[in-house]
Amino acid sequence: MGLLNTITNYKNKQRLIRYAKFMNGKTPIFSQFGENIYASDIVQDCINCIATECSKLVPKHIRNDPNGLQERVNSEINKLFKFAPNELMTTRDFLEKIIWQLYLNYNVFIYPMYRNGEYTGFYPLDPKEVTFKQDDINKIFVELKFGNGETYTFPYESLIHLRLRYSVNDVMGGGLNGQPDNEALLKVLDTNNTVIQGLDKAIKTSMEIRGIYKYGSMVDEEKLIEEKEKFEKKISRGETGILPLDVKGEYIPIDINPKIIDKDTMEFLEMKVLKWFGVSLPILTGDFTDEQYQAFYEKTIEPLVISLGQAFSKTLFSEEKLNDGNEIVFYPQKLLFTNVKNKIAVADILGNRGALTNNALLELFGYPPYEGGDERYMSLNYVDVNIANQYQLNKARMEGNNNGQKTLTD
Repeated sequence: MGLLNTITNYKNKQRLIRYAKFMNGKTPIFSQFGENIYASDIVQDCINCIATECSKLVPKHIRNDPNGLQERVNSEINKLFKFAPNELMTTRDFLEKIIWQLYLNYNVFIYPMYRNGEYTGFYPLDPKEVTFKQDDINKIFVELKFGNGETYTFPYESLIHLRLRYSVNDVMGGGLNGQPDNEALLKVLDTNNTVIQGLDKAIKTSMEIRGIYKYGSMVDEEKLIEEKEKFEKKISRGETGILPLDVKGEYIPIDINPKIIDKDTMEFLEMKVLKWFGVSLPILTGDFTDEQYQAFYEKTIEPLVISLGQAFSKTLFSEEKLNDGNEIVFYPQKLLFTNVKNKIAVADILGNRGALTNNALLELFGYPPYEGGDERYMSLNYVDVNIANQYQLNKARMEGNNNGQKTLTD
């Protein structure tokens, strides 16, 4: 926990901090766990799909001007977002980790390290227990207890807090106790596990016992073992499939037909899990259409994109800077343009209107930029709306004048 040694700990400040009071009357102490559903391979596959897609997001610090235009800010935040938010993770690692933690605990706390007026790193924290407290002026603090027993207290406003399924609890995602409410999902997974175990046992049983060898007379135990070994040797030499037996013995085959659960029931159980996470089977297998991916993005990924942007912006910027147009945006362009057809359509629409530079178009198709490629070109088929209106008015006047001259001549 070397990171936490560099974090200011507020528990030593000379200020009375007590448990925060919330409307539901509960003591705001929350344990962080939820691993009990993650032994399931289909659950891990679903979360991995979501985390992998979110790891393709491109976070940027931008500023909106009064006209609504966005400009990228030359800030330390953007330098961190470009390659490595901290010394242990790339940007992709960072995004993937916080999404995994979000689905494990339904809550993620991220510590933005700040020194000399600049942000120097963003660190996902993994507390085992979270306690909300407040001081005598009702400022909210968060006490985080970690696996090594160390406890640190932070002003709540200084942490980036992401929540999943934020519903009945005042401050934490998940159920009433601020933990993942997986009761309904656990029932489905338990049924699915029972089915898989039953299938495994049925297959083993069908392979272990194939028949009974009945002896024609009473034999002692040693003789029985001797006869068994003799019978097994005959089986092992029966290359033709014909088994020779003497008159004393009789082989009685057992027809074991294990009842395996039907395909529709198996698919029903799997679909219940997939719907829980908002991941369709085509997305899980990677064999999806544009429409299927768009549905997955809008249902599952886009809410996370919005949540990430708002949570980071709320913590990283003061009210004054927010009012000045500063915000963090997690751009999804690498998610939405997934095939060549879509890329060509985007290049055609935005490129012809001068919205993209030549280098931006090259990047869209995976090619490197070139010097001087930051210029913008547009088709002459498109003009400014104001210019178009003026052009049409001038043309109408000219036609009117021409008509008037013809009348006088006639």
